[in-house]
Amino acid sequence: MAERVTLQTIADRVGVSRATVSYAFSRPDQLSHELRERILQVAEELGYAGPNPTARSLRLGRAGALGLIFTETLPYAFGDPYSIGFLQGLAVAAEEAAVGLLILQQPRGVERPEIIRDAVVDAFCVFSLPDRHAALDAVLARRLPTVLVDEPYIPGLPFIGIDEHRAAGDAVRHLLELGHRRFGLAVVGLHQDGRHGWADLARQESAVFEAMRNRVAGYRAAAGDDVPVYEVSGNAREAGREAGRALLALGPRPTAILCNTDVMALGVLDAAAEAGLEVPADLSVVGFSDSGAAEAGLTTIRQPKQLIGQTAGRLLLSGVRPEPERIILPHELITRTTTGPAPKTP
Repeated sequence: MAERVTLQTIADRVGVSRATVSYAFSRPDQLSHELRERILQVAEELGYAGPNPTARSLRLGRAGALGLIFTETLPYAFGDPYSIGFLQGLAVAAEEAAVGLLILQQPRGVERPEIIRDAVVDAFCVFSLPDRHAALDAVLARRLPTVLVDEPYIPGLPFIGIDEHRAAGDAVRHLLELGHRRFGLAVVGLHQDGRHGWADLARQESAVFEAMRNRVAGYRAAAGDDVPVYEVSGNAREAGREAGRALLALGPRPTAILCNTDVMALGVLDAAAEAGLEVPADLSVVGFSDSGAAEAGLTTIRQPKQLIGQTAGRLLLSGVRPEPERIILPHELITRTTTGPAPKTP
């Protein structure tokens, strides 16, 4: 087996100190151009790949990477419109600071705190984790700068999100002003048990995802506790179609359906078309987040997803440990063509 090439190996060949060879890779301004070129030439001849990045990060006291923790699969994260917008914003902040982005995936229903304990990063961005997830304990144990995004909120740590309760209430109040009184809710993201079906009040209030729990509570506070809620386990258009079919089969039928994601709302629109209903003449539909909603003419709550990502990244990468404040960014009700006056006939 060939002997491993080290900085000392190169130093012996060139006839300089180990520190001088190290400067050739880490502080080239400390050497003459000719000496550095000679060192790099010898390193190439010996097949030296460069300093160990982990060891170098320990010496410098920084890793040059931001750790992102989230619960979805990678295909979902890079396909979901809201996640894409958030990741774009976070990536902008990382590029500004010239650091990398290390994705530390925690798939729903699977807890992998060991990858957090071993991650070589300078800070953590926790994006939409359920309550009491083991990854949170692992993050806190590292004592690195940490920002929580969307959920959960932990007192003493910086948090970035919107006022979910108020935003949901704004959607209901828009429909109330249009004369609607019979509502249905099509929701995703309450629990991680894969259940599809009607969610009673106890199940809604025990939801493990704080943002969705507050969102549904906001709908209910404005629309009434007796509003029927149909939940699904995955944020997919077909799941929204399933929820829409169930809600539209009720008697009396809702005149308006609120959805806690835009993807769910698109599925509800599909169900309405199947049932021969005109939107908004027969049924109004409201989504949430304004992610890919414009083409469908969907009325929705706009979340500043890219701004959320940029704000989180800039807080973490500013060089100063973020203050433990709760940053609530503005939301906006965007009215389009899927909402209109309540139908006059029962």
